[in-house]
Amino acid sequence: MPSLLLFKLWNLETGTLIRTLDGHRDDVAAIAMSANGKLLASSSADNTIKLWNLDTGKEFTLQNVGWVKSVAFSPDSQKLASGSRDNSIRIWQLNTPSPTLIQTMTGHTQEVSSVAFSPDGQTLASGSKDKTIKLWQLGDGKLLHTLTGHSQAVWSVAFSPNGQTLASSSYDTTIKLWNLASGKLLANLAGHTKSVWSVAFSPNGQTLVSGSGDETIKLWPIPRDTNAQTQTLQRYSTLSRS
Repeated sequence: MPSLLLFKLWNLETGTLIRTLDGHRDDVAAIAMSANGKLLASSSADNTIKLWNLDTGKEFTLQNVGWVKSVAFSPDSQKLASGSRDNSIRIWQLNTPSPTLIQTMTGHTQEVSSVAFSPDGQTLASGSKDKTIKLWQLGDGKLLHTLTGHSQAVWSVAFSPNGQTLASSSYDTTIKLWNLASGKLLANLAGHTKSVWSVAFSPNGQTLVSGSGDETIKLWPIPRDTNAQTQTLQRYSTLSRS
């Protein structure tokens, strides 16, 4: 995955630079913005997570957390999840005087490359280089499902807006859609020719977008029937460099 030492905030309406955030001492592996727009989290190979106040640019550093590969905020912006190279997942409570570690979940056998909260904030999904996706019940940390089917590392996981479907992408060049209630595979999305680094749903949940090492972005239609048999879907369109 591409990495960097600093990152920039931009005003989308004017295209002007708001500020540059610079504080990590090694490559930045992941960033995430809270739903309320007040915080940004970044993780780095310098074994820290930084929480940035987007109004002031001030930072709070979580030290000695290992090399964190992924970060995600809960929908209410009160928790942060981190997935680490030490195979663990940590949950941090943020609505306290200082962020507090409240939960550690273990079960993956290789590094955790992606974490995502469900829209209701009750479930966490994690994708790993061990080729699996795990679904965790927040609060007690119970493992709900282990989803298997990818033949290589899982790089990205994303919940649909209605919370019924999970998308996963992998080094094996495929994307898979999963029924969250049953843990069953809904669809295989084949079309990329290299590792699929990232996936995300449209706000209405009807389209999935994927980005790949084959230098393309693909748009995929999402099946309306989440109880249907496993399907192989064709893409809407492919976006690539001209």
